[in-house]
Amino acid sequence: MNHKIFGSAVLAAAIGLGAAIFAPAGEAATREEIAAMEVSPSGDLRYWTEDSVAKETLVSYVRDVTNMGSENFIPVADRIAVFDMDGTFLCETAPYYFEWMLYLDRAIHDANYTPKPSYRKYAEAIESAIRKTGEFPKGVDVGEARAQQAVFAGMTPAEYEAYVRNFMEKPVEGLTNLKWGEAFYLPMVEVIKYLQANDFTVYVVSGSDRPTVRILSCEVLGLAPAQVIGSDTRMIAAGQGDKDGLDYLYGKEDYLVRGQLVEKVLKMNKVSIIAQEIGQQPVLAFGNSSGDSSMLNYTVYGNKYKSASFMVLCDDLERELGNIKKAEKCRELADTYGWTPISMRDDFATIYGEDVTRTDKQ
Repeated sequence: MNHKIFGSAVLAAAIGLGAAIFAPAGEAATREEIAAMEVSPSGDLRYWTEDSVAKETLVSYVRDVTNMGSENFIPVADRIAVFDMDGTFLCETAPYYFEWMLYLDRAIHDANYTPKPSYRKYAEAIESAIRKTGEFPKGVDVGEARAQQAVFAGMTPAEYEAYVRNFMEKPVEGLTNLKWGEAFYLPMVEVIKYLQANDFTVYVVSGSDRPTVRILSCEVLGLAPAQVIGSDTRMIAAGQGDKDGLDYLYGKEDYLVRGQLVEKVLKMNKVSIIAQEIGQQPVLAFGNSSGDSSMLNYTVYGNKYKSASFMVLCDDLERELGNIKKAEKCRELADTYGWTPISMRDDFATIYGEDVTRTDKQ
């Protein structure tokens, strides 16, 4: 299969269709260009292969539930779609999740920051494991989350945002011509834009730090901050110290700073926080790992509306740093629970663009 669709002929044809197209050959799409992508309500998904079953399943679903004459019509107010972030629409394999690589950058490689020795030792062990095995050590998800928040504790929201944006300018590892802030799966961005064109309200529900997810995704995907749900850090007043919020009065000289981890939004916690913050059962869900299973099942079980869940498989070893073992496990989950699998290898006509290639294939 020829996955390259960014030649001049296709580019010219796409422009002729009125789409907002990104950078010319030789460059990855910028954030501004990704944000400007447009998709018609009819479902002209050009970054997907023509014979994609997943694409046809989604388009058929959307046409049905937005048709006022259909028995499956869903009112606009109830068209809720939820997306995981890492590995669902943003790279998580170069070499690992954005948030975790950001944490390692701060704890080990930031010349302007001296962490506690225990923080640095922990981070070095994590980095060594990631680079040797490509996987995070088992059982340390929450430990990493606490450590990640600890090295950024005391930063104001503006200082943290500046740090994140600086890291977004750094290149990913293992892929050419791609910065972290641009490492979006273009076909999945297209899906989000398609749903928005059909009056779906899209939420991102991620295990990553909520402010981080907002900085990465809101301006690119056209989301309000309230449409981003993620793991939360306690925001406290600068002078508050260890005092409980019930015992502290915000003063004239105060300002907000980051505190410690409140909750890691993974697995069943995703369902709980969707119920708390959205207050409605989604009708569409997209994930990429077993950690999204509860969210995907919650979307389709007992729903008063026709609903569907999709699982993105990281099975592309040519244009992406895929993980076949994980992809096979996720396909098994999809088969077991009735979700629609999305193969990055077979369903995506491109992932990041023609000029983004694996460095080991140069």
